[in-house]
Amino acid sequence: MIEIVAIDTPALGDRSYLVHDGAVAVVIDPQRDIDRVLDLAGRRGVTITRVFETHLHNDYVTGGLALTRETGAAYHVNAADQVAFDRFAVRDGDIIEVSPAMRLRVLTTPGHTFTHLSYVVEAAGRPPVVFTGGSLLYGSTGRPDLFGAGHTAALAHAQYASAHRLDAELPDEAGVYPTHGFCSFCSSAPADGEASTIGRERQVNPVLAVGEQEYLWTLLAGLDAYPAYYAHMHQANAAGPPGADLSSPHRAEAAELQARIQAGEWVVDLRPRAAFAAGHLAGTLNFGIDVSFATNLGWLIPWGTPLTLLGETPQQVAEAQRDLVRIGIDRPAAAATGGPAEWAGARPLRSFPVADFAALAAVGRHRPVVLDVRRNLEWAGSHLDGAVHIPLHELPRRLGEVPDGEVWVHCHSGYRASVAASMLDAAGRTVVAVDDDYDHAASAGLPSSATRRITAA
Repeated sequence: MIEIVAIDTPALGDRSYLVHDGAVAVVIDPQRDIDRVLDLAGRRGVTITRVFETHLHNDYVTGGLALTRETGAAYHVNAADQVAFDRFAVRDGDIIEVSPAMRLRVLTTPGHTFTHLSYVVEAAGRPPVVFTGGSLLYGSTGRPDLFGAGHTAALAHAQYASAHRLDAELPDEAGVYPTHGFCSFCSSAPADGEASTIGRERQVNPVLAVGEQEYLWTLLAGLDAYPAYYAHMHQANAAGPPGADLSSPHRAEAAELQARIQAGEWVVDLRPRAAFAAGHLAGTLNFGIDVSFATNLGWLIPWGTPLTLLGETPQQVAEAQRDLVRIGIDRPAAAATGGPAEWAGARPLRSFPVADFAALAAVGRHRPVVLDVRRNLEWAGSHLDGAVHIPLHELPRRLGEVPDGEVWVHCHSGYRASVAASMLDAAGRTVVAVDDDYDHAASAGLPSSATRRITAA
């Protein structure tokens, strides 16, 4: 009996997998915090003998090498990948006998990366399953533009061919298990579903349901910006990253926090956005702990900038550490717990108002500066008339472009608006954070426009 256990990382939109036969297990695309994998294997009473990478990841630091060093398992990486560590190189067509009950077959499926692999697991008495990494996703495919514009078209063609190879070589009932596609920026379009098969993907996935040119046109037209920290992940994974250090950071008192802010370091308040707006240490930035925390912080922080975390509890800081170590932000410079009064010492706190779209509409003809920090495709689909558009990931270097006066900042649901509001507040601007769903703007009476519609040519 083969069991497949998904290990979800919602903060990055990824899944790793533990596959076992009751005694022997393999792991596919492990995240860096391998304690989750080891705990799962221990609870199942299985021994991890092999670890497989579908590709050198662009969106997270792998735990593959650390896991093999911890367990003694063999580490399987594409022979074509240039890496700085010893590995068991695998190639297209290789068959690995994992145990008497389970074997694994290697397929090359380039497109998301040049050297991407998929792994077909076969066991007696059940249909095969395929671990597709960033190739065939649920209703979508992995994005092909992470290696620069000069390679995007070629990788997009390769992605189409790889999906059709999987379709041709596997039966309809073969289960599909992707690594990306659960709100990951490695997905070329929103992916949907918790489980799928090759047969289902043939019905619902554009890469299998439409012709190559239509697929390519829609794919390329739908690509938007991706997090800046992606530029560092491939190199880190090729070098062979060490395991995660999740030990508690140095504790900072009020005077040290102030000195770090004055030095231009990032001091990040992890509390919910409403609590931050009500009162916070001047100069701090608000990235509340939720599923988009690491993606947004990793996207915006200048790489290598010392980072201090402020949380209400040690558990909140530990959760942030775990999220950040997955993207290569290894050690906070410091941390503090408690509340803003403790962090500020004798200094006064800052605050700013929070409002909704109805309140913005009520301002009427005295309307302030409205700043939209959503991404380009969101803006193109619909935006408030007269709004200024600066995507959040561009805001740190474009703060000087925000017009003078009171600024009401919004995004789609409030999280990015709070981040932007904290940046504007730290820069001394008068700001109001719109904590509301953008879909409510129309019902509030705020006129909007669209500048682009994506339709097939």
